[in-house]
Amino acid sequence: MNPVPFGEITHVIQLAVAPVFLLAGIGTVLTVLTNRLGRSVDRRRVLAHILAQVDHGLQADIAASAAEELSTIERRIRLIYISITLDVSAALFICLLVALAFVDALVVLDLSRVIAALFVLAMLALIGALTVFLREIFLAVNAPRSAIR
Repeated sequence: MNPVPFGEITHVIQLAVAPVFLLAGIGTVLTVLTNRLGRSVDRRRVLAHILAQVDHGLQADIAASAAEELSTIERRIRLIYISITLDVSAALFICLLVALAFVDALVVLDLSRVIAALFVLAMLALIGALTVFLREIFLAVNAPRSAIR
């Protein structure tokens, strides 16, 4: 194996900087998603606890309102989970892209098409994550709220 010139390695490092910034953005979106997931799960627990007390004299209209909100919360949790999955997939594609960029500098193979495909997959996954996230936000804004706190 021939030594790789220092200039090639520094060039690969320069090229890897942009995907690393993209990873930082993906991480920020992931933080927002996990916070929303946590809040939704907490709200689901409150509503489930209240609905479990229906037998203990809870008013029927409050129970119906809580059940409706619980149904919406379940849909929101599912959408957030899908968005997190797509966001993490985008991050993994970016990580593979950076790793293969370095491997490409060290081996004789031309991995440029694979690297380009990984970038396209990462962008598609990120677009999907943001689209599903937007749907979840729309659902949250337009969801009925029960008076239960």
